[in-house]
Amino acid sequence: MPQDILKIIKILKRSYPEAKCSLVHQNPFQLLVSTILSAQCTDKKVNEVTPKLFAKYPDAQRLAKAPQERIEKIIHSTGFYRQKAKSLKSMSEDLVANYDGCVPSKMEQLVKLRGVGRKTANVVLGNAFGKPGGVVVDTHVGRISRLLGLSKHKDSEKVEKDLNKIIPKKDWVIFSHLLIEHGRQVCISGRPKCSVCPLESLCPKLGLRSQ
Repeated sequence: MPQDILKIIKILKRSYPEAKCSLVHQNPFQLLVSTILSAQCTDKKVNEVTPKLFAKYPDAQRLAKAPQERIEKIIHSTGFYRQKAKSLKSMSEDLVANYDGCVPSKMEQLVKLRGVGRKTANVVLGNAFGKPGGVVVDTHVGRISRLLGLSKHKDSEKVEKDLNKIIPKKDWVIFSHLLIEHGRQVCISGRPKCSVCPLESLCPKLGLRSQ
């Protein structure tokens, strides 16, 4: 498998040379907010909402003081807006109270923030600070990893552990972006384009019918 994973990474890099984080952000705080909003929502929709949100509440200090109802109104279209607004406000309060309003750059500090789990922390660590705690596992990454036989698990943290063991650390950040692009363009859930897939010769298609 180690030899195959290097082939997989090489092919994906060649196939998706422009792969990168699709959440538009200017700093770690914006990325943290955007990642929280991206739960059960497309990055495209998040990017439509955040300009207005950041124009009104550009930092943790101002978002922490914002009435939750106003946050809800701005982010309504991202879904689960009440819980997300609560998470954004609570997370911002934690940043102000414990980190002078700045986003910490360590996993153990990030996951203590209310509304922040390991996946969100990995997104911020890898893309804002360049020091990932592990591979980011979203629905695309988990699904395709199982399809390729890189992991047997459905739990995202277990999938992450499997991927961290076999993927070179220098590729932890880009690997997620590559699989996400692959999932959007070719290995589409329920209707994969196997005939044009650049990984077709390396893919055992494990559990394809059950997806």
